[in-house]
Formats: sequence, structure tokens, C-alpha cells
Amino acid sequence: MSAALPTPTPRAAASDAPPSARKSVPGAGARGLSGATAEKVWEERVQRAAHPLAYPALRSARNRPVVRVPRIGVVVSDAALAREVLLDLDHFSKVGPGAPSDLWTPVLGPSVLLNMEGAEHAALRRALGPLFTPRAVRELVGADDGGAGVLPDLTRRLAAGETVDLAAVVGAQAGAVICGMVGLPPTDEAVRSSMAAAQTITGMVRLHRHGLTRSQVAQARTVLERLTAPARVAYRAGDPATVPGRMRDLGLSEREAMGAVGAFVLTGTETIQSFVPRLVAIAHDTGWTARLLADDAQLRRRAVEEGLRVTVPTPAMLRSVRARTAVGGVPVAAGDRVVIATVNCCRAGGGFDPDRPVDPAVRHLWFGAGPHFCLGMPLAMAQVDAVLDALAAAASDGRVPVVGRRRAARGVLVPAYRSLELRLRDAERVLVPSPARVAS
Repeated sequence: MSAALPTPTPRAAASDAPPSARKSVPGAGARGLSGATAEKVWEERVQRAAHPLAYPALRSARNRPVVRVPRIGVVVSDAALAREVLLDLDHFSKVGPGAPSDLWTPVLGPSVLLNMEGAEHAALRRALGPLFTPRAVRELVGADDGGAGVLPDLTRRLAAGETVDLAAVVGAQAGAVICGMVGLPPTDEAVRSSMAAAQTITGMVRLHRHGLTRSQVAQARTVLERLTAPARVAYRAGDPATVPGRMRDLGLSEREAMGAVGAFVLTGTETIQSFVPRLVAIAHDTGWTARLLADDAQLRRRAVEEGLRVTVPTPAMLRSVRARTAVGGVPVAAGDRVVIATVNCCRAGGGFDPDRPVDPAVRHLWFGAGPHFCLGMPLAMAQVDAVLDALAAAASDGRVPVVGRRRAARGVLVPAYRSLELRLRDAERVLVPSPARVAS
């Protein structure tokens, strides 16, 4: 998965979001937020809490298709132009000055999809493909789905009338998947350690620097080595029941396998931890919860896709210019940095509305385009479906999950909720915001 752009300021910097964005606020629907929709207000809070300066800077460029921003690069905010850049491999690359290679090669090594192009990239992608078949991702996501698993416990607790922190539950589920990736049993301690290790590394990235500092690289390598040590053992054992063992069976070298494990863990974990609570919060705020959890696969898929468009799991993507050309009439030269402001491209369509036709230029843009389209998308979707299935099972008696208190996360790479309380309520007691209050 593509890495999102971070804030260019230290974590301790003050947010320019309203004070209410920086503290826990009781959650109701749109009725508690006069003058704007709950969806829009809360999404702004989540984005600004994560990136108090970078997010407003990117959004300030949203009305200009292409603009050059000092120290940042050439910012693209038009979906059609963004797709052109992603598909133009002759002029734009993930390898080069200002590209993802600057960020990840010093930590992960030279062969991790995130920093490869051409025939070598295509060959590694083909080799990894069998790990992301529908059956393979179901097995990985379902590894913790026994009677004592995280998601069955979520269903039981909600059905019993408890209030549950959905952000914590989804974090535990994502940690269990990390454990599956690196060959660890998903014990509570292993899950917590895996999540903490991944977030330590992703939290180092900053937009105003094209790469990590030497000390950060050294620290990240140490953390990653500790995180992937079980994967190295599993690879050498060649156990096909583990992901590293299957990578060996698929013909990957140990270096390629360890790089791939590290890349998937670092770029995919926070995406899932971020998206599901935000989707559930948006469904609550817009009166879509019952339909999201209904026994209608097509309706759910529309709602999930629209949720991805609104939350934009990859708020920005980086490319390095390989040869002189122009983007939307703006000249660029070899070595220039292009920042695709995915958050502007996707949010231009307005607020959450699964019934609205999707602009073809925007469809799946948050997962990239062309040869670099996110290989891990099937795994991400399987994780999303697993959580929604658990929520639907809890709500099978006609009650509906409602959001209580919530708090936006600070100092994270992918904007997220730090906590999001959820409980069940009788459907007739749930107030659905009127269309006038949920229009974007």
C-alpha cells in the first residue's frame, strides 16, 4: 500500500483545529453540530489532529489543479491529472529524488515494491500475487477468528450491552494480521508489540524532509529487525503454514521476503486501523449504519467504496520526475518532486453519499493506478468485511450500533480515531439526521 504524507511539524506542535478537536467529545449525530454536518466536522478533526499543518496546506491547494509549493513540490489536486501522472511511467517514478524510495529504501532495502520500477517490480509483484488471492487473505484474516478471537469477542460484548472501543478492537485485529505476516501467534503481548513497532517507524516520516535522518534510519532498522525476526525464522524453516514460509515456496529470496513483510506491515497496518472506525463513524453521522450492516453485499460494497473515497486512506502520494514534461500546464524537470494530493482529488466529489455515481477518474484512486495499484487491497477489504460482519452479527436482533464518545489520534501517519466508543441501541431510538443536515 502507498504511504500517506505526514505532518511537517513535530508531534508536540499545537493543532490549528478548534479546541474541541483536541479533546474527547460526546458523539451524537448531526444534531449536536450546528452549521455543518457531523461527518464533515469530525473528518476535519481527524485529519487536522494527525497533520495540523500539512493537511491545511494540502487543502489550501484544492481549488488549483496543479500548483508548485516551496519545499513540498508540485502539488496535483485534480483526479484526472493525478491518474495521468500515476500511469505515465516514462516521466514519473517511485524511485528518485523526493519519491517513496527516499523514505523506504534506507529502512527496508532496495526490493520492496514501494521503491521499484520496470521489469524487476513486475516480477516481484507476480511472485507475491498468490499471497493475496481471496482464499489466502481469508485465511490470514481468519487466523484469529476462533471462538476466543478479537472479532467474536466484539460481537459478544456488543450483544451483551457493553460499550466497546472500536478503534482498540480494530487495532488488535490489525496487530493479529501483523503477527500472521511475521509468523507469530496472535497473543495479546505479540499484538501490542507488533503494533507499537510498526507505529514507531511510520511516525518518523515528515513531509518537509525527503527522507529520514541518519539516526531515524538507524532506529527504524533496529525496530524493524526486531519486528521481522520471527519472519526470518519462519522463512528459513520453510513452513508453508506461515506467510514467510509461503514466500520461500514462491521463490522469493530471504532479502525480498523480509523486505516485502516489512513493507506490508508498515504501509498497511495503520490504513486498516484508520479506515474502519472512520467508516462506522461516518455511517453513524449520516444515518447509514443500518444499511451498511444490512444483508446486502452490493449495498455494503457501495458504502465501503464511498467511505474510502471520503476518508482517503492514502491522503497523498509521491513521485519523482524522470524527464522534463508538464503536469496540467505546469512545467516540471527531472528531479522535481510531485505530490499527488489524493485527499483533494477524492474529496472534491462532496460528502458521503453511496447513492451518487462515482467519477471514473476518482474510482480506487486512493489505492493508486497502473502497475503500482495496491497489491494489498484484497487483504484490506477482507479485514474491513471481517469487522463489518462482526458488527452485523451483534446487530442481528434489530438493534443498531451507535457512536458514543470519540477522540481523534495525534502524531500518526494515517489520520485515525484514537478511540471510538460503540454500543447497540434499539433501531427506533436512533435519530437519523435529516438530508438537509447531512448534505456536504
